[in-house]
Amino acid sequence: MSALEDVLPAFEQHLRVEKGRSPHTVRAYLGDLRSLADFLLGQGVADLEDVRLRDLRAWLGSQGARGATRSSVSRRSATARTFFRWARRQGHVTTDVTARLAAPGRDKHLPTVLRADQARELMGLAAVASDDEDPVRVRDRAMLELLYASAMRVGELTGLDVDDVDLDVGTARVLGKGDKQRVVPFGTPAADALRHWLGTARPALVTPESGPALFLGRRGRRVDQRQVRSALAELLSHLPDTPVTGPHGLRHSAATHLLEGGADLRTVQEVLGHASLATTQIYTHVSVDRLRAAYQQAHPRA
Repeated sequence: MSALEDVLPAFEQHLRVEKGRSPHTVRAYLGDLRSLADFLLGQGVADLEDVRLRDLRAWLGSQGARGATRSSVSRRSATARTFFRWARRQGHVTTDVTARLAAPGRDKHLPTVLRADQARELMGLAAVASDDEDPVRVRDRAMLELLYASAMRVGELTGLDVDDVDLDVGTARVLGKGDKQRVVPFGTPAADALRHWLGTARPALVTPESGPALFLGRRGRRVDQRQVRSALAELLSHLPDTPVTGPHGLRHSAATHLLEGGADLRTVQEVLGHASLATTQIYTHVSVDRLRAAYQQAHPRA
């Protein structure tokens, strides 16, 4: 007899060590499964072998009734499938009850992006803000230029070390999801901002605790995601009517602008580090949506 809570430590080990999932992803999996365990106990189901498809459907239904979005319910459905497949391989259950568990359709929200002129204005604001040579302002400009130029995730940016960036070639070595490494390009404006940061501003913040971190805070420690978000939010507050609110919006914007500029979908997939081309294809919908809006605004017979 195995209770769900009893096997969670082994499943966590499987996610961390064998699958290489990030701490954030592992926490999400475990949170979903603890929710399922509480629900099952409330239904009088204590043994994993006694879990039935109707129990899982009832759990997912209860999530929706409590206001969970379709995408959240879909994620929890995927968590249950991943867990029970693993449990069957490990001998905790004899059958996989999730084989016929259908996931609800995801909410179809297109990512919000900046227009190309808004992106240029944002980078101009960062440049003006750094004119006073405050090391943090210089850092902020370099971070935002690199974020937009490379379309990397904010966690990938904060994890960069100095040696990960090649200014002569214009590339950064990024450690992405699942500890997968990729090399992303960036252009001259980002390279110039990085040279300024590395040449004059970073040395002013370095302490014995800095280590190899590329971007540092005022106390000399590696910059964290909160600091990146704060820097971007402050600059966006001066940009009227922008739909973007955080670093991921710069990633969405960069991907959309690459496609609009003529980059092929597979190239954008490699830059973004998507495992599936289907994930990247959402940006084609963004581009078409923007084209349609421009057409309807400009064409006299739209």
